[in-house]
Amino acid sequence: MEHTKSKRNNDILIFSACLAGIILLNVLATNFFFRVDLTEDQRYTIAPVTKQMLGRLDNEVVVDVYLEGDFPAGFKRLQQSVHETLDEFRIYADGNLRYNFIDPTEITDEKQRNEFYTSLAQKGIIPTNLRATEDGKQVERLVFPGAVIKYNGKEAAVNLLKGNLAASPDERLNQSVEGVEYELATAIRKIAFQGNKIIGYITGQGELEQQQVTDLLGSLQEYYRVARGDLAQIPSLYGLDLIIVAKPTKPFTEADKYKIDQFIMKGGKAVFFVDPMYADMDSVGAGGMFALPYNLNLDDLLFRYGVRLNPNMVMDLNSGFIPLVTGYLGDKPQTEMINWRFYPLLNNFGDHPITRNLDAVYSKFASTIDTVKADGIQKTPLLYTSNYSRILDAPVPLTLEEARIEVNPEQYKAGQQPVGYLLEGKFTSLFRNRKAPAGVQNTQVQEIGKESKIAVFSDGDLVRNDINARTGQAYELGFDRFNNVTFANKELAMNTVHYLLDSEGLINVRNKKIELRPLDKVRVREEKTYWQLLNLAAPIILLGLFGVIRYYLRKRKYERF
Repeated sequence: MEHTKSKRNNDILIFSACLAGIILLNVLATNFFFRVDLTEDQRYTIAPVTKQMLGRLDNEVVVDVYLEGDFPAGFKRLQQSVHETLDEFRIYADGNLRYNFIDPTEITDEKQRNEFYTSLAQKGIIPTNLRATEDGKQVERLVFPGAVIKYNGKEAAVNLLKGNLAASPDERLNQSVEGVEYELATAIRKIAFQGNKIIGYITGQGELEQQQVTDLLGSLQEYYRVARGDLAQIPSLYGLDLIIVAKPTKPFTEADKYKIDQFIMKGGKAVFFVDPMYADMDSVGAGGMFALPYNLNLDDLLFRYGVRLNPNMVMDLNSGFIPLVTGYLGDKPQTEMINWRFYPLLNNFGDHPITRNLDAVYSKFASTIDTVKADGIQKTPLLYTSNYSRILDAPVPLTLEEARIEVNPEQYKAGQQPVGYLLEGKFTSLFRNRKAPAGVQNTQVQEIGKESKIAVFSDGDLVRNDINARTGQAYELGFDRFNNVTFANKELAMNTVHYLLDSEGLINVRNKKIELRPLDKVRVREEKTYWQLLNLAAPIILLGLFGVIRYYLRKRKYERF
């Protein structure tokens, strides 16, 4: 009896200790918040910079996600990723974030549904046709893979289906999953926090006119303050955080170069979109021309920083199309879209957050870039042509007949050619051991710069948006009006600016990588029956075996007693 009473007291004591431990753990968990991500690729981990931004929200952010409905497995994965990411966002936003998943197809009234579809498209959420198999039949469904984020009366649309169109559907969906945190966090940042950094768009050397960069400058103004100024008319570039030089056509004076050089020496950032060669499509169509090198007087400056823009032109078998008259039907010309190999489609990228999971970029009359020795400068290639490229040195003959000539593959073996570089480090001034040029105010030359970053691209048209000839309105940057396709030119430019101005910020969230582990489809087909039987029968057998062993052990125990 005493033994039984002692055992009961011990059981009560153990139960009480366990209960107290559970209560203590709950109290500690309430006061000390933590989360543990046990996945190998840390897919559920939110970047510290995102957590910091969410913690600074003053008011509630509302996210309406239009990824609701019965989707195939790939889209289900994207939907689940968005759901999980927003759950994490809500925790770190301390209650200042709410989200809703909406199915636009649930609207029964056809007129209201079409009006709703139109409103989503106007906001920038582009629908896609999703093909799936239901009950053995192929069906199509209109899907809006995007979200609208609202904060203090402002809205921002987010397209969640991103990635490279050249990738397989599974790879593209995986790239979209990798980019969910970045896309949502960047949109929240855009409408919730006013940027205080200033970007200067340089004019005075025949750069692209304002209407030709309307879309780029307008997009930048959503994040930063943007100013335009004639380099010859301003005493210095101090006060700016970054400058953009877009397709200059006139030479820079020594005073102009001095202002840019000293701006970079003091830690300023710069992006150069420069054409080394003069080529004009209007002149090509009018009978042909020879593309010759520009005299921009920039070569020595960029050479000192670590790159050389070569006086040549790249042709690429992976290229864009132009309309070309191929014949006449009666008195009416017949037009076809023909490959124009001087318009390379850039779909090979360096390993960097700027270009990660980027879609193809449309270039026009691009040249190659070489790197040269520059002490202390890290050089990262960003853009390459395809493997099937050809290099033509100046002078380059340009005629529309080139588009009609049958391709000789033997001529296109130059391999991948870099057309964009990122340079980082402490730059050496072009004016080291030299006097400041005449006409500048600050004549004290800073010969070794502070830590800075610049990006150089050998195509000025990368940031030029086309103009609608009928309405005078600017097309979206990267939109090819002949083929009705939008390329990733704007995303490239925006990513470059974001990185240069905040290399430790949200742009690094683009480095998130989730490993795609597809099943072997051949083995799945061949071993389907085996694995089905294993999954159905093995649990039942194991459960029965456990029951038999347990029965035997209990019987043995109590028979001995």
